[in-house]
Amino acid sequence: MILKKKLSCFWTLGLCLVASKSSPKVPSITDPTFIDQAVKAHNEMRGKVWPTAANMKHMSWDEALAKTAKAWANKCLFGHNPCLPKSLQCHPTFQYIGENIWLGPLRIFTPRCAVEAWYNESQFYDFNSLSCSKVCGHYTQVVWANSYKIGCAVAICPNLGGPNTAIFVCDYGPAGNYPNMHPYANGSSCSMCEEGEICTKKLCPLNYCILLTAYPNWNPEGIAPQLAACSPLYLLSVLLRIF
Repeated sequence: MILKKKLSCFWTLGLCLVASKSSPKVPSITDPTFIDQAVKAHNEMRGKVWPTAANMKHMSWDEALAKTAKAWANKCLFGHNPCLPKSLQCHPTFQYIGENIWLGPLRIFTPRCAVEAWYNESQFYDFNSLSCSKVCGHYTQVVWANSYKIGCAVAICPNLGGPNTAIFVCDYGPAGNYPNMHPYANGSSCSMCEEGEICTKKLCPLNYCILLTAYPNWNPEGIAPQLAACSPLYLLSVLLRIF
């Protein structure tokens, strides 16, 4: 019986090692390429809104928002984080934050494709009347002028579709999408930037010091790395239980 269990374990290990070679890689929240892609995609979309924005702030990465996004993505629940309506529960300094979620195959995922999908909801949004003919809340959050920080994360969630189904969560600070409010002020690009801000690609950049804030002690529930079925930690835990 013991030998049978050992052989079964090694068979599982072999299958996992083969599968891991062909499985797409899930980017981490500290991956510079992933961070750059997520930030650039948002800023590009924010810079091309129509009608033009007078007060659109340039977005930058936020460590605490990324940790919160990762913690929630790891739950593999296709819905919004329950901490969103609770004061200072999603972030150590932003009282409230906003959130967008994308779900689809990991093989087709890039931060840009997800952000573009959210932005394309603009076709359903009427800026003047503040009306929406279909879903457009993802779009308004992407282009909410006063949201200037972002943190995103990806997790694999087989329970939400298939073995390579990915969930992509982006959290925004401060929160946007307030009812009966325009996402930004219409006017000449950067005409409402604050004093000292130099217009860059139709966006108002913030003070450089604000961009470097770190939150090493912020550890929201569930931040432990997700254990995929073929991850080395998962395999080690199986081996330890059997042997």
